[in-house]
Amino acid sequence: MILFVALFASGDIMAQRKKKNGGDEQASGIKLREAEFYFTEGEKFFILEDYAKALLYYQRTLEITPDNATVHYKVAEVLAQSNRQEDLLRASLSIESALKLEKKNKYFYLLAANIYSSLTRFDKAAEAYESLIKEVPDTEEYFYDLAAVYQYANRFEDAIKTYNRAEAVLGVNEISSVQKQRLYLQQGKIKEALAEGEKLITAFPGEERYSMGFAELLAQKNLRDEAIQHLEKFIAQNPDAGNAKMLLAGFYRDAQQEAKARPLLLNLFDDPNVEIGSKLIVMGTYNAEINQRKSRTGDTDNELVSYVFSLFGKLEKNYPTESGVHIVGGDLNLAVGKARDAQKEYLKAIELGDVNFEVWENLLYLETQLDQWDAVIRHADQALEMFPNQAMIHYFSGNAHLRKRHYPEAIAALQQSKRLSASNPSVLSDINGLLGDAYHAAREYDKSDKAYEEALLLTPENSTVLNNYSYYLSLRKVNLEKAEKMASLLIKNNPENATFLDTYAWVLYVRGKFKDARKAIERAIETGKATATHFEHYGDILFQLGDVNGAVQQWEKARGMNANSEILNKKIANRKIYE
Repeated sequence: MILFVALFASGDIMAQRKKKNGGDEQASGIKLREAEFYFTEGEKFFILEDYAKALLYYQRTLEITPDNATVHYKVAEVLAQSNRQEDLLRASLSIESALKLEKKNKYFYLLAANIYSSLTRFDKAAEAYESLIKEVPDTEEYFYDLAAVYQYANRFEDAIKTYNRAEAVLGVNEISSVQKQRLYLQQGKIKEALAEGEKLITAFPGEERYSMGFAELLAQKNLRDEAIQHLEKFIAQNPDAGNAKMLLAGFYRDAQQEAKARPLLLNLFDDPNVEIGSKLIVMGTYNAEINQRKSRTGDTDNELVSYVFSLFGKLEKNYPTESGVHIVGGDLNLAVGKARDAQKEYLKAIELGDVNFEVWENLLYLETQLDQWDAVIRHADQALEMFPNQAMIHYFSGNAHLRKRHYPEAIAALQQSKRLSASNPSVLSDINGLLGDAYHAAREYDKSDKAYEEALLLTPENSTVLNNYSYYLSLRKVNLEKAEKMASLLIKNNPENATFLDTYAWVLYVRGKFKDARKAIERAIETGKATATHFEHYGDILFQLGDVNGAVQQWEKARGMNANSEILNKKIANRKIYE
């Protein structure tokens, strides 16, 4: 850039002029010193980013030296800091003044192009780059910027021509070839786009990523067979191209050529030159496939599972301290139902480094399934240090505290989960259901009923809520008509569920409908999933129907199933009910 000190007369020159021209020259020198002062102040405030003061001093400089190109440039540079249309228009006028006075400074042209682009005057921006390349030597690199401006202006043919001009001077390179490919694709010119890819590969035959990019382009255009052939040829010539092999394995899988993909991947998972990220992506793809098959058919492909575990074994051996490896290991074990192994892998991932929320969520889910309530509470507390606003962590914590009979803690956690789940009705219904359970256990019955009602308002046929709400109402002997309606809906939707049938039977029992209760409890027992509670209830119902011997027989069955309570023993011993 032109330095300011070169634009004003030096002290020696001014002294000589004073000798020759007397007073006029002396006055001129004073003006120039004044201009130099204003410009220096402007530079100071520009550096401090106080653009208003900088602009003021630059404008004062121009009042003294109106033909100074650099000062016009600085005025434009200050105004270009603004996003206001008015300021940008003033900036364009200033830079035009600078270019009229100085045509060989590349920074003037670059600022002009930037200002015009901000004004979306891409034609003028293109003119600035064209003039720059013409007027200033060794600026051919700006062909790429010129082409980009043409792209912004949707002048695709001009952009392609400009990239060709760049290639003529600078040679074939990735920037021009990739951009031309994109432009051809935007215009639907597949043949030309592929030709550009081939040209880049020809220029750099051993460059792996260029061949991979070309293969991916072929695949995107439904030319997967050609993509496979291209990669096979490249790999034959470059046997150490691990990333290209990984891409080829992916194409094999897409083409249902699993027999070709698997041995290739087994070798690649032992290749230290292949990025671990690529290997983790493959594992994620296989995990998704296992999950999809399981959800679709209900079973797993044992051969596939065995193969994927062999891949995981290689990862675990080669990258034992990578948390990502243990995350995919946890996902794999979770997918095939190995809960404890999945738990171990997730815990190892957490131990090794920061993990995402899904890892904590999966861990808490597994520990909930395993009834490891202390672990759920401990790990939920850890997870909340990093993810305090994740409703599901509070949910798991609340559920665990409820199971441990820590009712105040359960209620607090579930209330926080509820606050964070306002936009998720299905989750909110489950949270309210658990809150109903917690409040009931804490004997805050009004709050319990309210929570259950809120849950059913969101999902009227929530089976768990219908079951618990109706059963607890029957235990309290309140709102029994409502309890019966809920229990009736419950077994209508779940006619073979032993627990729900027992609830319905008990509600009927409390209402004094003993014959109907007997039918319901017998249906529960017929499912083959009856518990000691079911047999005890059956005995109570029979007793109320006058069948004392039958009642005692059912109570004894209940006791034989480890239901050895004091009340049950008294029922059997005294052959009567104790409410």
